[in-house]
Formats: sequence, structure tokens, C-alpha cells
Amino acid sequence: MKRTILLILILLLLSTITCAETKPSQSPKSRLHNAELPNLKGKKAHPVEGKGRKASVLLFITPDCPISNAYAPEFNAIVREFAPKKIAFSLIYVATELSGKQLEKHAKDFGYVCPTFVDRKNSLVQRVYARITPEVVVILPTGTTAYQGKIDNLYVDFGKKRHEPTERYLRDALVAILEGKRVTVTRTAPIGCFIPAP
Repeated sequence: MKRTILLILILLLLSTITCAETKPSQSPKSRLHNAELPNLKGKKAHPVEGKGRKASVLLFITPDCPISNAYAPEFNAIVREFAPKKIAFSLIYVATELSGKQLEKHAKDFGYVCPTFVDRKNSLVQRVYARITPEVVVILPTGTTAYQGKIDNLYVDFGKKRHEPTERYLRDALVAILEGKRVTVTRTAPIGCFIPAP
């Protein structure tokens, strides 16, 4: 009996020591809000804005992905509609060896109207587990992901699309956030180009 009690006390002591020595993992907020990337001029900044914002939207693209390029008009329309409503937008170029000037030209050619960054080492890609371009991630001020996936369901498969989308996932998520409602569709499988390892 005494031996059993002693064994229990030793196990409790060991578990307490283990818990005390375990470093707490980063919260979603610090994990994302601490992320820094260079913009197209090479100046580092935080693409995930939380202060005074209802949400932050990240769009991951590659300049040579035809589906990414095809979505430029719709994404720009969403930025123009929702940016005045305290939604922050950032465009993230990934998996590219193009220079800042070349990316500036691409952004200008496609009329992007939000802050633009370059993630050459996939640091932010890995933090949000993005894998396809184009892929959007909607992040709340708490650092949690409210929605991740495709902008809408225009594309059924690579090279196959509808005449017009029947589901507008990004728009619906942003409207729900602004109305203080729960986002009903939180994840969809994006269709486009795979993001290669750096």
C-alpha cells in the first residue's frame, strides 16, 4: 500500500516537472502577427494587420499561374468593396524568382490595389498551411483563421470553369464577419498551381 502511494507521488512529481519544462506554443495571434515579409521595394512589414481591423485577407499567387491571373479583377473588386469596411488585404507573391521590379510590373499590369509582399522562403505560406495559388486566407484579429481556400467556385478543375460562380466563398465570409455572424463555410479546396518548396 505504501509502495503504491509512493509510486503515485513520484509519477505526479515527474508530470509536474515535465509540464513546467515544456515551453508554451505560440498563440495563433503571435504566430501570424509577428510574421514579416518584404514588400516589392524590399522594405519589411507585417502583411497580417490586426489593429483596428475586422479581419485580414491574404491572397497567395504566382505571376505565372493562369488561374491566379484570371482572378485579379474579382479580387480587386472585393478589395474595393471591403477595404473601406475595415478589412485589410495583402497580396503575397510566392515561389517566384522574379525581381521586385518585375513583380511591380506584374502587379501594375493586373491592377492590384492592395499592399503587395514577396514570400520567397515560404515562411508565411508554411504558417498558414497554404498549398495552392490562388489561395485566400481570412484571419481574425485574434489570429484564428475564419476562412481558407478558393475565392469562389468559378473553376471546377484546372482548365475547366463555369460560366459564372454559384458560390462566392470569400465574399460570404467577409459579410458574415462584418455582421458578427459565424462563417458557415470555413474551408474549401483551392484549384490552381501547387506552391513548390523554396
